[in-house]
Amino acid sequence: MNRREALTTVITGIGSTAMITPAPAPSPSFTYCLNMSTIRGQKLGFRKELEVAAQAGFRSVEIWINTFQDWLKAGNSFADTRRLLGDLGITPENAIGFAPWIIDDTEKRRKGLDQLKAEMEQLREIGCLRIAAPPMGATEGDPLDLRVAAERYRAILETGAATGVVPHLELWGFSKNLSRLSEVLYVATEAGHPDARLLLDVYHLYKGGSGHAQLGYVGKPLVEIFHVNDYPASPSREMMKDADRVYTGDGIAPLKEVLRTIRNPEKPVIISLELFNATYYGQPAQEVAQTGLQKMKALAEAL
Repeated sequence: MNRREALTTVITGIGSTAMITPAPAPSPSFTYCLNMSTIRGQKLGFRKELEVAAQAGFRSVEIWINTFQDWLKAGNSFADTRRLLGDLGITPENAIGFAPWIIDDTEKRRKGLDQLKAEMEQLREIGCLRIAAPPMGATEGDPLDLRVAAERYRAILETGAATGVVPHLELWGFSKNLSRLSEVLYVATEAGHPDARLLLDVYHLYKGGSGHAQLGYVGKPLVEIFHVNDYPASPSREMMKDADRVYTGDGIAPLKEVLRTIRNPEKPVIISLELFNATYYGQPAQEVAQTGLQKMKALAEAL
């Protein structure tokens, strides 16, 4: 074999190896999740909600604290809950709670903090390591001092660090407080705690007047879970209600731009379908969950 033949053999061998070595599969950009608000109107109860989600193809869910606590009050244990989740192959990514942790009333806030701590401890027992922290109780009245709000957020972050469940500061577009992206960003950063996280929502960003163009200012570590939905052209933003939200792709929200902006190259972002639509509540829950997942996938896979 001369030098040319030898070189040809080596190159051919390298090419053959390259052709048969599979490329690593790209990691997914998003984890598809079902917020139980979407099928809440069917009044299924904790077990059935999880079963519907699993049968629809979801492997991640956001549970509601009161539905979970009703399940516990009915005699089901934490072990029963873990077993159910395991059998269904479901991960509880987050819990929706409404403890009034941010309000000015000292005594009511103390009770709210006790409530939130107890909820965190319950969630830890079933492996749910996030809880929503909306401005519950502060949606009306005088504006909150954002520095004080940051101190109060830091306080519940410290409780979260002790329990292992992280409170995610939630923006509510209809609220007099924490209705704008700039407000929740300020509170989260001013809290000065490494566990600070934001819980944002396509509809609430629109409803509160922030829009979606400023999402690029939100650091990637701050967003682990993001509520997705869509909204119609009418009624107007000012008149729009929670119940007006529709499936992703059925409205006018700039959803592709939103997902491109929040996509994190380091880990998948959990996108959770959160709807309160009375029309969907009148339909079979299984159909709603399946339709919701199909539309989420169609949107994300088209990016």
